[in-house]
Amino acid sequence: MTEQIGAGKRIGILTSGGDAQGMNAAVRAVVRTAISLGAEVYAVFEGYQGMIDGGAGIRRFGWDDVGNVLHRGGTVIGTFRSKDFRERAGRRAAARNLLANGIDRLVVIGGDGSLSGLDLFRTEWPDLLAELVEAGELDQEVADAHPALMIAGLVGSIDNDLVGTDMTIGADSALHRIVDAIDDLASTAASHQRSFVVEVMGRHCGYLALMAAVAGGCDYVLIPEDPPEAGWEERMCAELARGRAAGRRDSIVVVAEGATDREGNAITSEQVRQIIEQRLGEDTRVTILGHVQRGGRPSAFDRWCSTWLGYEAVRALLAADPGSEGHVFGIRGNRVAAVPLMDAVRNTREVSHLIDAGDYTAAMAARGQSFGVMAQLLRELTEPSRITVNEAGKRIGIMHAGGLAPGMNTAARAAVRLGISRGHTMLGVRDGFPGLRDGRITELAWADVEAWTADGGANLGLRRTIPGIEELYPIGRQLENHQVDALLMIGGWNGYQAMYRLHDERDRYPAFRIPLMCVPASIDNNLPGSELAIGADTALNVIVEAIDRIKQSAAATRRSFVVETMGRYCGYLALMGGLAGGSERVYLHEEGITLAQLNRDIEWLRRSFARGRSLFLAVRNERANEEYTTDVIARMLRAESGGVYDVRQSVLGHQQQGGSPSPFDRLMATRLVGHALDKIAEQLDAGADGSYLVGLTGSRVKDVPMGDMMSLMNTTVRRPHDQWWLRLREVVTAVSDEPEPQS
Repeated sequence: MTEQIGAGKRIGILTSGGDAQGMNAAVRAVVRTAISLGAEVYAVFEGYQGMIDGGAGIRRFGWDDVGNVLHRGGTVIGTFRSKDFRERAGRRAAARNLLANGIDRLVVIGGDGSLSGLDLFRTEWPDLLAELVEAGELDQEVADAHPALMIAGLVGSIDNDLVGTDMTIGADSALHRIVDAIDDLASTAASHQRSFVVEVMGRHCGYLALMAAVAGGCDYVLIPEDPPEAGWEERMCAELARGRAAGRRDSIVVVAEGATDREGNAITSEQVRQIIEQRLGEDTRVTILGHVQRGGRPSAFDRWCSTWLGYEAVRALLAADPGSEGHVFGIRGNRVAAVPLMDAVRNTREVSHLIDAGDYTAAMAARGQSFGVMAQLLRELTEPSRITVNEAGKRIGIMHAGGLAPGMNTAARAAVRLGISRGHTMLGVRDGFPGLRDGRITELAWADVEAWTADGGANLGLRRTIPGIEELYPIGRQLENHQVDALLMIGGWNGYQAMYRLHDERDRYPAFRIPLMCVPASIDNNLPGSELAIGADTALNVIVEAIDRIKQSAAATRRSFVVETMGRYCGYLALMGGLAGGSERVYLHEEGITLAQLNRDIEWLRRSFARGRSLFLAVRNERANEEYTTDVIARMLRAESGGVYDVRQSVLGHQQQGGSPSPFDRLMATRLVGHALDKIAEQLDAGADGSYLVGLTGSRVKDVPMGDMMSLMNTTVRRPHDQWWLRLREVVTAVSDEPEPQS
C-alpha cells in the first residue's frame, strides 16, 4: 500500500510567466503524486492572479482532471504575468485566498521571476497573516494552524537558463522545433544554393542557438555569452565561402535574439543577412522562428523529465517542515537535484550581469562544462584548423557494428571532421567487422560526410557479426596493410563484444595493440560504461508519437491497448515510453510477469472501466516474458473484458530504429566522439595502446578501461548490472495507479 505522507495536507499548483512544453506533464505529476500520497490538490488558474482573485480561480483537482494532457503544449491551468502579485496588497489577498482553501504548500512552475516572487511570498507569509488577522479578514486559529508557507519550484523555460541544472522544462521540445526547421531550411537552401539566417529565442542565454547549430550542422552561431571578436564579419564570411568552395550548396547561420558584439552592440539577424549578401553576393533569407519554439507537443524528454520533477517536488514538499527553505527541482546528470531556490535565481541572474560587464569567460563557465565543450566543438567544426588530410598524421579507422541506431551518421560525420581538423587521416570501414576483415577501408575526406548530420541509418554500413577466432588473423593483416593507428567503433553490444575480443587477443596479434575506442549507439540503451546510448532518445520519441496516435484512435470508443517496444532484455524504452506516453501498466523483463500479477491487473481494469474509464494502455518490453507475449496479454484482456471494452495490440517494430536522429542524439554523438578522439590522441602521444569505453555518466563524458567491460554487464541478458532509470518505476506507479475509492 502506498505510504500516505500527505494525509490531511493540501497543495496548490500553478504555472506562471511564459509557457513551456512539458508544463502539463509536471502539473499532472504533481496532482497525481499528491493524490497517491493522500494529499488534496488545488489548481490555481492563470498563475499568481488566480490566487489574488480567488473564487473559481482556485479549484480542487481530481485524478481525471489531468487525464489526457501529456501530449498537449502550453499549460491547461493557464499562465499570467501578474502585476498585482508584485504589490504587497496582492500577496496579502493571495494568502487569504489560499487559506480559505486550507492551502499552505505551493508548487510553482515558471521562470526566475516567478520563482523569486514565490520566495518573497514565503518570506512575507507570517507578516501577511498577521495583517489579515488584525484586519479581521482571518481568524487567529486559522493563522496558527498554517504558520508557514512551504514551497517548491520547477523551472519552465525554453531558454534552459537556470544555473545549477542541466535542463529546464521545455528546452528540449524547443530545440526539436528549431532543429526541424533547420533541417527543412537546409533542403530548400541547397536546392537554390542559398544562405539562411535563423533567429532563435535566447535574450540572455545562447543554449538554443548553440545546440541547434551543432545539431543542425550549421556554419556559424552568435550567442550572448561569447560575443565574437572584432572582425567577426570577415571570419564568418570566410567560413561560409570555404564551405561553398568545398562543395556545400547551403549555408546556415544561427543567431540568438540577445547576440551582441564585444562592445555590447546588438547583432541582429537582418544585419547578418546584409553582411552575407554584400560581402559574398549570395541570396540570403532570414527566418525568425519566434513563438513557434514554445508551441506544439512536448518531446519525450520533456514528458518523462517533467513527470519525474513533479513527483520529487511533491514528495519533498509533503515531507517539509514549516519554515524550511524552498528549493528548485531540476535534472542534473540523469538525477533530480534540489537547489536552494534563491541561490538558483541569484546565480542565474548573475550570468546576464557578467555578460553586461564583459566577463565572457565567467559567463561561459556559469553555463556549465557541457556548454563550454559544445561551444569548443562547434568552433572546431565551423572554423577548422584544416579541411584537407594531413598525410603525416595518424590514421584512425571509424566503423559501426551491432544494430542500427539513429545518430550513427551524426557521430561518423563529427569524427571525420574533428579528426581531419586535428591533423589525422580518417578511414571509413565499410560494413562492420566483415568489412574490416575483407579490407573495405577507404579514406574519408571532409566533403564525403556532408549532410550526414540529419541522416538516419548508417552510411558506412554495419553488421551484427562478431568475428570468430579464424577471422582475427585477416583482421590484423588489414589493420597493418592500411596502417591503422587507432580504431573507433560506434555501435551496440555486438560491436562492443567484437572490440573486446580484439583487445583480449592483442598478446597474440600485435596489430591489435592500438587504441581501441567504443562509443555507445543502440536504441536498447543497454551498453556498459554509459547511462545513455546514441539512438535511444530518437527511438523514445518515435514510441511516444506512436502512443499519442494510438490513444487518439480510441477517442470515441472504450478500448485497451497493449503496445510492444523493442529493447531486447532491457526495459528502458518500455518504461520511459510508458512514463512519457501515459500508460497505466508497464511490463519489463527486469521485473518479469506473473499470472498473479496479470490477474490483479485484469481485476483492477474491470473495476476501473466500471467506474467510467474509457482508455487503458499497457506497454510491454519485447522480451518481458517469453510465455506472456503481447498477443497472450491482449487475448487475456479481451477474454476477461465481458464486452465492456475491446482490445487492440500494436507491435511498433523497426520504425523505432529509423528516422532522423533527435537533437539530443545528435548532440551526444558529437560530444562522445569528440571525447573519444581526445582519448585516442592522448594514447598515441604517450606511445600507449589503452582501450576504452566512452560514455555519459551523469552529466559528464567519461571513459572506462575496456578490460572492465564484462564485469559491468549481465552478459546472459545483455544489459548492465546498474540501470539508473529503474528508479523511475515508482514514478510510473504514482502517476498511473489511481487509488481505489474507499468503501
